[in-house]
Amino acid sequence: MNIFRLTGDLSHLAAIIILLMKIWKTRSCAGISGKSQILFAIVFTTRYLDLLTSFISLYNTSMKVIYIGCSYATVYLIYMKFRATYDGNHDSFRVEFLVVPVGGLAVLINHDFSFLEILWTFSIYLESVAILPQLFMISKTGEAETITTHYLFCLGMYRALYLFNWIWRFYFEGFFDMIAIVAGVVQTVLYCDFFYLYVTKVLKGKKLSLPA
Repeated sequence: MNIFRLTGDLSHLAAIIILLMKIWKTRSCAGISGKSQILFAIVFTTRYLDLLTSFISLYNTSMKVIYIGCSYATVYLIYMKFRATYDGNHDSFRVEFLVVPVGGLAVLINHDFSFLEILWTFSIYLESVAILPQLFMISKTGEAETITTHYLFCLGMYRALYLFNWIWRFYFEGFFDMIAIVAGVVQTVLYCDFFYLYVTKVLKGKKLSLPA
């Protein structure tokens, strides 16, 4: 454990809490992509199957259970409890164009051709693009609520901090995972435009809106 991984995990946890609180307090999931949340639920489910086979630490196990539980809770709130507020018309990204190629890539490029390892690799690849339906939804509506931008910022910071975690581990532990690093870079790059808008608009008290 290093400071970059810890702060990355806390940023990730903050993003999840912000999203859940936003939905629960407003009693609405308007502006939230249910498709992105389904993808994240798939990511955590396929990544953390090792909960059934191994124990690393209480912290590790607790975070995995929280991520899985919260992801399914979010999906439940969007598609069941507050379904009437879900904007399916704008949440129209074709997720099969992400899942199928990612699945094929996981089979072709992985660390070990075993069931759990392929699923872990699949989760890494899928997480790198899981936010695309949400970003696509914002591009279609042309704006995002401030609380939603805070969620996205924390989520983006989590991936950026994890890149520093991989750098730290390479220099101080000699650990290098090309799959995780490349996927992390791809995911961070997808957030670059959003980071710029967040700093130049949201942090100045303005609503995030895209040029017409």
